[in-house]
Amino acid sequence: MINTQLLQQQFAEGLDLFLKGCSDSALYDPIQYLLSLKSKRIRPLLAMSVCQAEGGSVEDGMPSALAIELFHNFTLMHDDIMDEAPIRRGDATAHVKFGENAAILSGDVMFVLAYEALEQASELPQLLRMLNTTAKEVCEGQQQDMEFEGRDNVTSSEYLEMIRLKTSVLLAASCAMGAISAGASNERVGLWYEFGEKLGLAFQIQDDYLDTFGEQKHTGKRVGGDILSDKKTYLRIQTQAKTELPDTSNCSESEKIDVIRQLMVDTGANVDAKTLMNEYSADAFNSLQKLRLDEGVNQWFSALLNSITERLS
Repeated sequence: MINTQLLQQQFAEGLDLFLKGCSDSALYDPIQYLLSLKSKRIRPLLAMSVCQAEGGSVEDGMPSALAIELFHNFTLMHDDIMDEAPIRRGDATAHVKFGENAAILSGDVMFVLAYEALEQASELPQLLRMLNTTAKEVCEGQQQDMEFEGRDNVTSSEYLEMIRLKTSVLLAASCAMGAISAGASNERVGLWYEFGEKLGLAFQIQDDYLDTFGEQKHTGKRVGGDILSDKKTYLRIQTQAKTELPDTSNCSESEKIDVIRQLMVDTGANVDAKTLMNEYSADAFNSLQKLRLDEGVNQWFSALLNSITERLS
């Protein structure tokens, strides 16, 4: 049976040990700060739990878990700069606290640290191929997201492909790299990738939903931020497909959030988002069943999947 609390503790200890030599320079202060912010660390948890489910040890899965978490936080540090985001996980973003130049450079070195973490992995070539492919796809997704800012005709299918690249493939890689670290067959690695990919899509749709309909004390981000920045989320695209968005240029920030949020409810876009998230969740569950895991392990991953959607029910 997978012990979530134990795995999280073991990962925290492994991360502290890995970063032990990275504390005597201002270069690493933003890294230490960002990694210290409250987080569920779902990606390294996936890598380690999948490795364990496939018969591997904590030691086998640790390099992949570290690489994934460091790479993920590198993207967060740079994304926050590009998005001019003031808050991350309920606290000031790294670039707000340390300055943009410091955050850019620290993000760069965190990217390097992600690859350093893999040096001790036994399945290094396959893991490197997976991480390299994923890193390129994440950047492609970020580029598409930026391009969408200047477009008013983004379709739902375009948006879903963008979030698959920007968010979902990293969760998929977390699962796949965990399986690779345990020496799993290519077929099983593929099934774990499918599970993580659909989990990631459900996760991102939930994140979009909570950005508009959640509470800051739970999300750690300013609620309504996507509305204020006119971000092309699934909610906005579905709303715009059903009605014309009003001119909110003369509205205050709170008024704009209230107007667009109510329109999302009136058009049923909020229900559309819930429905799509549940569909992705069902797809992830189907991939999980094909793996034919032991009952206790299967229940653990099913519970993890359910935790993605329970806050929207």
